[in-house]
Amino acid sequence: MPPFNLTSLTPATFILSGIPGMEKAHIWISIPFCSMYLAALLGNGVVLFVIRTERSLHQPMYLFLSMLAIADLMLSTTTLPKMLAVFWFRAGEISFGACLTQMFFLHSSFSAESMILLAMAFDRFVAICYPLRYVTVLTRSVVVKTGLVALLRSFCIIFPCIFLLKRLPFCGHHVIPRTYCEHVGIARLACADISINILYGLAVPFAAIVVDVVLIAVSYVFILLALFRLPSRTARHKAFSTCGSHVCVILLFYIPAFFTVLMHRFGRQVPQHIHILLANMYVLFPPLLNPIVYGVRTQQIKEKVVKVFICPKSHLLQE
Repeated sequence: MPPFNLTSLTPATFILSGIPGMEKAHIWISIPFCSMYLAALLGNGVVLFVIRTERSLHQPMYLFLSMLAIADLMLSTTTLPKMLAVFWFRAGEISFGACLTQMFFLHSSFSAESMILLAMAFDRFVAICYPLRYVTVLTRSVVVKTGLVALLRSFCIIFPCIFLLKRLPFCGHHVIPRTYCEHVGIARLACADISINILYGLAVPFAAIVVDVVLIAVSYVFILLALFRLPSRTARHKAFSTCGSHVCVILLFYIPAFFTVLMHRFGRQVPQHIHILLANMYVLFPPLLNPIVYGVRTQQIKEKVVKVFICPKSHLLQE
């Protein structure tokens, strides 16, 4: 009996349906989505420009912040343009290769951002608990190597998903009831056992994220213990303010992600369109709100934004 050719069952294209049940509202939904995407591009672009042009911000904390901005831009740009094309033009068709590429960069940027947040927690830990060693521990070489490790870890975790999907036969419908391609969503269209995909897609990336969260939590336990030992209230307030921005960003990143995972696992009675709207939270909110949080709560960023964008204009008006 000749072997069954699975490659013949690899689809040429998939169809992204958007938000099932809300097709008539796609145009209205696209307005806030597009606004948030443009705001995310502007905010993260400003953060990158200010850090790049101001030499005084070439410190580990701000270099990690620039990495976070790049990850945010990749996270949103991987999904939002195609999502808006689905909403505006009903252009839901996407090739199999393009769908796998979108899936890869989506999950990779999420994994990389998680490790960058861990690196930022370590930065605050050293700055507060071992301030005299800060310069020798967090050198520019260490910061660059940390960024490379974040990229390498993301690649090693997510790249196997491509092979796990390419081995599957797709002999049924090719409609993905979502606004973007993600691993388990693609696997559910296959006409074969996908238990390996579900196990790997949930266990391995989830375990890596949980390790990051645990290490971040441990870092902040030591940070809080060190803060309460500070004799000066002014010093405690300053240290709390430098950590406050990072804590807000952590909550904005992990809460939507974990909430989405829990909804998929336990919210079987929740309508599908609610699932999809919530799944869009972690590709929209962190890129939108991270630069706002750091811009509002970090005095150095506010001062440099004013210096770069406001002062030159006022100088020209005086001339």
